[in-house]
Amino acid sequence: MGNGNVQYFEWVEHPHARVRVEIDTVGGTPTRFVVQLERRVDGSWQQVVRFDHDSENPMGHDITEEGLHMDVYREGTKTRVKDDFPPVDLTRAPRYCIAYIEQHAEVLLRRFEKWHDLNQDPTHGTS
Repeated sequence: MGNGNVQYFEWVEHPHARVRVEIDTVGGTPTRFVVQLERRVDGSWQQVVRFDHDSENPMGHDITEEGLHMDVYREGTKTRVKDDFPPVDLTRAPRYCIAYIEQHAEVLLRRFEKWHDLNQDPTHGTS
């Protein structure tokens, strides 16, 4: 694996939800990544939770120094941070984040839907 940028979406088994993945690498090692659970609301994708790493950005997070954390969003604003994750090697971190979101999507999405008064009616938050 060389230098490159990758962006793709994975669908979770939940209506109107997806996982957005962006990874920039140098020599096969991530230099920046975003793994984000999103929920479609009124025609646009909204952040539910987000993992990220960007050691070169002064406003970014460096998981090799700070450890892995997950931002939790409500009404488009970060409302809290979950940071009790085990140490994860940088090269494995994006996959770990994807697996965590897939494993916990049901709970994360239900909380988001409760906060935003969404229900499972397909006419509310159509994709």
